[in-house]
Amino acid sequence: MIEKGEKVMNTATFEELLGSEHTDDFIESARPFTKLMMQYRCAMLEIQTKFEVLNTELSLDEDRNPIQSVCCRLKQPVSIIEKLKRKGQVVCVENIEKYIHDVAGIRVICAFPEDIYLLADKICAQDDIRLIEKKDYIRFPKQNGYRSLHLILEVPVFFADEKKKMQVEVQFRTIAMDFWASIEHKVRYKKEGNPFTPQIEEALKSCAEGIHKIDLKMQQISKQANFQTLKNDFMEKTGV
Repeated sequence: MIEKGEKVMNTATFEELLGSEHTDDFIESARPFTKLMMQYRCAMLEIQTKFEVLNTELSLDEDRNPIQSVCCRLKQPVSIIEKLKRKGQVVCVENIEKYIHDVAGIRVICAFPEDIYLLADKICAQDDIRLIEKKDYIRFPKQNGYRSLHLILEVPVFFADEKKKMQVEVQFRTIAMDFWASIEHKVRYKKEGNPFTPQIEEALKSCAEGIHKIDLKMQQISKQANFQTLKNDFMEKTGV
């Protein structure tokens, strides 16, 4: 039986909570985890709002929205437990904050690679944001061809009775990068049979290279179109 009380709640593992035969004790003991997930959810909202503001402002300067979409997710309890165990850590609330940096995650989808770096620089330049970690898989893709820019950001969140610094992982991808990553994940982790062969892996990697070249080509075309628009506007205004 799990007794009620702050002391027990701080040390109880999730396995102990799930094994409790007493519903009231389980609910009471689970409160720290529920509160922590609420705090991570609020941290995501803080970062999401910052991106919405940046997107609104930059759309005036660029005459287009650099952000195509933003999606948020909280890591599921089972995934949290598995990750702590892989790290060799006791499964408890305290260790979630200490050892897992991607409980709260935001994915920002952009049109072009340059939009990714622009947004990353702008968000990191804000004085209430602290960059904890940066992994640039765009310039240095993973072995399988995966490309994305990953940031771990720390943001202060003001709750009713406290201010708490929370960490959020932000993944930046272009539309093309996100398309490739989604298909690769479905193929690699297909449940029926085991179709993921070295040949398929090499083919997907080749596709990733091709998609990256298309990303850069489309970015170049966009710049050319923007230049032509500016040129036409100038000629129209000056009568040249």
